[in-house]
Amino acid sequence: MFQEFQQPGYAHVLINHVPIIGTLMGLIGLLVGLFFKTRTALIPALVILFVAGISIWPVYETGEAAYKPIRKIAGDPGSDWLDEHMDRADRAAWTFWVMASLSAAAVAAPVRWPRTAVPLALATAAAAVICVGAGAWIAQPGGLVRHTEFRIPDATPPGDHESTHTHEH
Repeated sequence: MFQEFQQPGYAHVLINHVPIIGTLMGLIGLLVGLFFKTRTALIPALVILFVAGISIWPVYETGEAAYKPIRKIAGDPGSDWLDEHMDRADRAAWTFWVMASLSAAAVAAPVRWPRTAVPLALATAAAAVICVGAGAWIAQPGGLVRHTEFRIPDATPPGDHESTHTHEH
């Protein structure tokens, strides 16, 4: 059983939903806290958003480590989708770090400057919405790597990955 956890592909599939689902859950809590105008409700939501944001790091690292072994078994269209998935992660994962930073600031700054609570919570909420979109954008081609039933017939990933893909894994 524990052998699976040592396979980066397995670990990636196990944890890859944490940034997206965590961000959605934190966003819901944050909106509730903003609606009721209570800092007591904002803090747990901001902590959830912080954890969801920093969780992009192990998700990205396990994905990078799994790239070569998965590419070997993915087949032609699967390999193209894997390249697209990795390219999107390279281009958008930073948004989760921004959200994590904003959520940390939204917890800490109002202790010293109470008037920053709502603006920072709103900025964090905006970042969370962006992260949900970015996470879905990253995940979409990832699901198409092995789930052929999700592929639209004759659909191919955008771009020419043969000449532009530079991952050294």
